[in-house]
Amino acid sequence: MTGVAWNAKELTVGQLAERSGVAVSALHFYEAKGLITSRRTAGNQRRYTRDTLRRVAFVRLAQRLGIPLKTVREALAELPEERTPNRDDWAKLSSTWRAELDDRIEQLQRLRDDLTDCIGCGCLSLDRCPVANPHDRLGREGPGARRIDTRLCPPQSAYCSPPQPAGPTP
Repeated sequence: MTGVAWNAKELTVGQLAERSGVAVSALHFYEAKGLITSRRTAGNQRRYTRDTLRRVAFVRLAQRLGIPLKTVREALAELPEERTPNRDDWAKLSSTWRAELDDRIEQLQRLRDDLTDCIGCGCLSLDRCPVANPHDRLGREGPGARRIDTRLCPPQSAYCSPPQPAGPTP
């Protein structure tokens, strides 16, 4: 690691990649998506301000949480330019995602709890599989993974609609 002087105001793309642990190609992608910005030198080289390190860390964390990059970009647009975001800035951003994260946690818990008998779709547990959908009865309720997605199926039970016998539909 070559290191970056603590008082360097700007970083090259290589320094930013080394310091953040993110590939240069990913940094270029983040820039193309409007998540980070750089200025160009007279020789057309990218230069990033030091606060970009914190922004990159924020993007990486948001990605690990499954937050879409569009949502991350909108959040970063709320941050002040030309200064490192402070605790209040981050608290404001993270509070807007709390409900979405709570919903994701609930979906993962439901998936964990409802699929305990599942051994991987082969399917040897079809008679008790919580995602089975004989004769596409759930198709009448609309698109999507209706039994797993908590936005489509409230958490009162493993099934949105009570299971029905697997006979032909009228």
